[in-house]
Amino acid sequence: MGPTKQEMLEHQLKGRDISDPNVLLAMWEIDRTLFVPEELRERAYEDKAQPIGMEQTISQPYIVAYMAQALRLSLNERVLEVGTGCGYNAAVLSRLVAQVYSIEVIEWLTQLARENIQKAGIHNVTTRHGDGFRGWPEEAPFDAIILTAAPPAIPEPLKHQLRIGGRLLAPVGSNLQKLVMLIRHSESYFEERELIPVRFVPMTGEAQKRG
Repeated sequence: MGPTKQEMLEHQLKGRDISDPNVLLAMWEIDRTLFVPEELRERAYEDKAQPIGMEQTISQPYIVAYMAQALRLSLNERVLEVGTGCGYNAAVLSRLVAQVYSIEVIEWLTQLARENIQKAGIHNVTTRHGDGFRGWPEEAPFDAIILTAAPPAIPEPLKHQLRIGGRLLAPVGSNLQKLVMLIRHSESYFEERELIPVRFVPMTGEAQKRG
């Protein structure tokens, strides 16, 4: 039997450096067991990534919370997520912002995420199947952009879909990855900060060709 949701909240999140009350509430409100395969439900709240099929994973709870906290989101904001996966990260974000737009390059995952998000009763997440390298220009600009797969470098089209003052958070690199925060201060000036070492699946599609 794996840890309970309460144990996840107390030990994996509060016991480390997750202190944003809105993020903690979002992590509590979203039922992670809806987003993992049935045979893994008892282990849904373990402090690690879990396989969801075909070499894809659901990120560990701590990383989901850490990224959400780092973005300092507010309820009137619109967020672009690149890499919907099973929909769990988008579900957590849905409790923190007004609208989430999420793109997934793998078609079966796009469908799985839609079903999971619907099961969770979430109505402010819009998903689509496609290569996230070029973002979602018709819905730009975004207050924040989050990548859940690692490109060799941050795609230029995504940087320019941030509003002035917007934040982009992405794992960047191949073998050794760093979580990078990009803040857009003007039309042409982007501040870049490295946060923590991470390990994500590589971003596929055009990002690899450009890398």
